[in-house]
Amino acid sequence: MNIVMIFYYVITAGLVLLLGWNFLREKKSPNDLILGLLVLIPLVLRLMRVK
Repeated sequence: MNIVMIFYYVITAGLVLLLGWNFLREKKSPNDLILGLLVLIPLVLRLMRVK
């Protein structure tokens, strides 16, 4: 893996952590939970190397 791919996966993992933390803290609106999951799913799949 080259250095660009390593940075790509580090940035993606950081975004997954931030969105996951926000998902766990959000308890007010179910719509925000659904929107958070819609953003989180492709990032998690990218980390698992599923296209």
